Amino acid sequence: MALALSVPETGLDLTGFRDTVEDLLAGFLDRKAPPADNSGSPDLAAPLRHFLDAGGKRIRPILAFVGWHAAGATGDPRTVVRLAASLELFHVSALIHDDVMDSSALRRGRPTVHRALARALQGDDSGVSATADARFGEGAAILIGDLAMVWSDELLLEGETNPKQLAALWPTLHAMRSEIVLGQYLDLRATGDASPDVSRALRIGRYKTAKYTVERPLHLGAIVAGADQNLLDQLSAYALPLGEAFQLRDDLLGVFGDPAVTGKSALEDLRDGKATVLTALALQTATPQQRRALTDWLGKPHLTEEQAAVARRIIAATGAPAQAEEMIATRYRTAMDALDDARLPCAARRALRDIAEAATRRTT
Repeated sequence: MALALSVPETGLDLTGFRDTVEDLLAGFLDRKAPPADNSGSPDLAAPLRHFLDAGGKRIRPILAFVGWHAAGATGDPRTVVRLAASLELFHVSALIHDDVMDSSALRRGRPTVHRALARALQGDDSGVSATADARFGEGAAILIGDLAMVWSDELLLEGETNPKQLAALWPTLHAMRSEIVLGQYLDLRATGDASPDVSRALRIGRYKTAKYTVERPLHLGAIVAGADQNLLDQLSAYALPLGEAFQLRDDLLGVFGDPAVTGKSALEDLRDGKATVLTALALQTATPQQRRALTDWLGKPHLTEEQAAVARRIIAATGAPAQAEEMIATRYRTAMDALDDARLPCAARRALRDIAEAATRRTT
């Protein structure tokens, strides 16, 4: 089926749901364009439309939909569609801000929002921005990201979600937003600090990915359908190990992935010195000579392709990628065991199983 995660048919119309979310987002952002009689105003929704048009996995909306089905799919289905669209727009905000913090050049195979805005101000496609244009691009991207965050609330509030549902949703929404900020903060603090501390890297991944990407979207969708705490706990037992496996796969793709497939540079994690489980494992098992080389190169902003190739060979020689693959497999099995123990409708169970397989074996 035509889904970003390429999962097989599960009994739930994931493709149709994704298309409905896309239509809602497109219509909402179209309404945010300046009126025809006010052509002097900038279209601040345009970068968001362009960002969404570039694609993406849409895993959070899909998981919210599956969570809703896990809890019985009761109530107005338009509510979960609106929730899912709100989650995706919030995620756009987080990605735009993340790209500014990481000085990333590419996202989904296109220039990041801050790079695109800087180039637009410069008035050409040279790819080399003046300092003032670069500062404008970063500042404007932060504002566009802030606007996406505000509009994500507007999307949720303007539709069919009733006061009782909103009252139930807000605590988990607030928790999710606090968790992703904490994860980003921990990531920023650790970036450039090469360390063999695997537990630190796992903690960052739990907040940035396991909870934000998998657990909370499932919870929020289930809450719309009136889930009790027992069901939420069952979903967490599946979501947290799967989310960690998802992040571990991301770590591997960030160093060994093909940029033509991932849409992101394979240099940035190395140049930034990201505190990933992969690099922590490599530093744990490296020889003194290998550790010195990695410590010198991790976090080097002008790391060349040739140096990166040597760094990849060293990381591979330490056995860290194989260890990371085993950690992915272990967490996948833990998630599947939790899914087997959970009392869920058959269609939701099949969807979660297929999503887990696709998420852990993905190449993007």
